[in-house]
Amino acid sequence: MTDNGQQGPAAAGTAHDFDLFVIGGGSGGVRAARIAAEHGARVGLAEEFRYGGTCVIRGCIPKKLLVYAAGFADHFEDARGYGWTVEGVRFDWPALVAAKDAEIARLEAAYADRLRQAGVQLCASRASLLDAHRVRLANGAEYRASHILVATGGSPFVPAIPGAELGITSNEIFDLPVRPDRLLIVGGGYVACEFAGIMNGLGTHVTQLYRGEQILRGFDEDLRDELAGAMRARGVALEVQRDVVAVEKAADGLLVTADNGETHLVDQVLFATGRRPNTAGLGLEPLGVELQANGAVRVDAWSQTAVPSIFAVGDVTDRVALTPVAIDEGQAFADTVFGGAARRTDHSLVPKAVFTQPPSATLGLTEAEARQKGPVEIYRTRFRPLLNTLSGRQERTMMKLVVGAKDRRVLGVHLVGEGAAEMVQLAAIAVGMGATKDDFDRTMALHPTSAEELVIMRTPVA
Repeated sequence: MTDNGQQGPAAAGTAHDFDLFVIGGGSGGVRAARIAAEHGARVGLAEEFRYGGTCVIRGCIPKKLLVYAAGFADHFEDARGYGWTVEGVRFDWPALVAAKDAEIARLEAAYADRLRQAGVQLCASRASLLDAHRVRLANGAEYRASHILVATGGSPFVPAIPGAELGITSNEIFDLPVRPDRLLIVGGGYVACEFAGIMNGLGTHVTQLYRGEQILRGFDEDLRDELAGAMRARGVALEVQRDVVAVEKAADGLLVTADNGETHLVDQVLFATGRRPNTAGLGLEPLGVELQANGAVRVDAWSQTAVPSIFAVGDVTDRVALTPVAIDEGQAFADTVFGGAARRTDHSLVPKAVFTQPPSATLGLTEAEARQKGPVEIYRTRFRPLLNTLSGRQERTMMKLVVGAKDRRVLGVHLVGEGAAEMVQLAAIAVGMGATKDDFDRTMALHPTSAEELVIMRTPVA
């Protein structure tokens, strides 16, 4: 990075209106703007829609609220085995949507308030770049800034197939006025698998088609297989190595044609087929900012582009498209450029959770990745958690540790089962500190918990 990352706010009296102008009010942009302002920088931020970005408005937060809602179906069912009589239970989709909307509105207001309190000037408008130091808003206003940060996130990608316009994406599913009785989901990533569990749990018949050989590409094979089996056992009609080739209107719904000739009559089609960085129309390439093939902004380890005054953080860079990563990138940028404390985001060990039914979580290397680096030991267990004994539920929890055979360091943690996300967050501390399998073995188990299995697996299975 130029100046070795040590740049302070522009001196008063310069020709710049701002020391920093941020384009995009999502997680990364908001954090960068607020921290830079707290460091004393004059900051402007342009957001054309709502503050909070994908995570707050139509991603992590509303999704997790729906995950909780779907989980009550399990709680009511399991309660019977514990002596509870549960009668007359019903679900009200409009009530859930209204409650979700109220919480999202509260969060958005909180984001905007914190920015204002920090002294950030908010511009409710779309912005684009005129040159390395100038931005223009859709309302015609222009500003000069010493630094410009692009934090415009990403948006759902929909394949170019006949009738694709009849489907919806993760942007729209949160606001459906009526819960569909029949839903077909296209895709096998985070969004596809999470909404398959959500809608199945809320009473919708879900069909999920994925063109790959198994869901959650890039995750550990045992995790993928375990989750796919659990989803099918819960009633999701999951078909892999299947893709959608056409969607058309029918008298009583949408008729979806798969690549094997089979058809599915459904009420809604959800395209969860990936996301693309939002860089169109920003004016980046004419200025010399390099874009990747998918439109992502190419940056170095300091989030700096090929144009020294222009930076980018979050999903628009397509490094690790997760909210905590965008937040950390924004914080690191602000601390480095305006706080006098140079720091780069470490993307090497990022815990990940997929809030499926049951939930799954992962950290570090998969077994396949670890074997490419050298000999490994694999520790794996499958067990029926205590909760499921009286409830009668047959679903099992799977835990797996990938360990380097030479130095005994824990290289990967992979979990499927209740509490997986909470467990992997704590495991990330130990693994990040270089914990070995012997360290895990020396840790006293907490009984009776599912998490204790992480420290009592003693015999490698491979």
